[in-house]
Amino acid sequence: MLNVTPSGAACGAFVTGVDLSAPLETAVVREIRDLWLEHHVLAFSEQQLTDADLVRFTAQFGAVGDDPYFVPINKKTPVVALTRRADEQAPVFAESWHTDWSFKVHPPIGTCLYSLVVPPVGGNTGFANHQMALAHMPDALRARLEGKTALHSAAAAYGPQGTYGEQDQGNDRSMKILFSEQANKSEPHPIIAKHPESGVETVFGTVGYIHTIVDMDPQESQQLIRDLYAWQTREEFQYTHHWQPEMLVMWDNRSLLHRAYGGYDGYARELHRLTIAGDPALAL
Repeated sequence: MLNVTPSGAACGAFVTGVDLSAPLETAVVREIRDLWLEHHVLAFSEQQLTDADLVRFTAQFGAVGDDPYFVPINKKTPVVALTRRADEQAPVFAESWHTDWSFKVHPPIGTCLYSLVVPPVGGNTGFANHQMALAHMPDALRARLEGKTALHSAAAAYGPQGTYGEQDQGNDRSMKILFSEQANKSEPHPIIAKHPESGVETVFGTVGYIHTIVDMDPQESQQLIRDLYAWQTREEFQYTHHWQPEMLVMWDNRSLLHRAYGGYDGYARELHRLTIAGDPALAL
């Protein structure tokens, strides 16, 4: 029997009463998925998982996605390690608010992240509830966004001139990050859409991956992107997750932003990650 404790913040819940190292019955998978849609972020503590367990768990919620700019741990598994050494001096990875791979034709519907090494301080993950942000959005801002399409691109992060491009190669970074000219391609996605499973309206995307709003004057487009960002990242829409070792967290990329927090200089950190692949029937 699953036991659920909401975080008390804008999203997030803690789930106990299930062992994720074993295959789950169909009814349990369905119950977890319903909780996931309701709370957007689920945390399962005290889970002793191998990478094979993580792959199996993820695959129960959709096909395992690819991470186009990360290198898997080895050729036997698609799992990616998010690592930082205790003495590492490179900037903390993924400190900006984002939705995983929103620049893809069919972005991943979710992400699963499992903690192996957790620092005693810092290293939290922030989440922002886009459904809540839209529900409370001022009418004037919503009117400016209604019916608009945004162009998403990985250029600012993973292009040759991006944050993790050529300029990052000299950093002493333990995590292997790729960059490519392919990052300069753009994909259009509506800014406001209905969640394909819950039917709840949500905002999709944010500054960073969004670089342009279609059919708008460039200056007006940039101003609207900034105004949207200022609203969607307000504190009342946020939940800050505090990690424990051997904890699996899954979140819904269709209804959330997330970001990494630093604050653990001098300590190591390692988490293993997979995405739940984008599905045309379940994508926004």
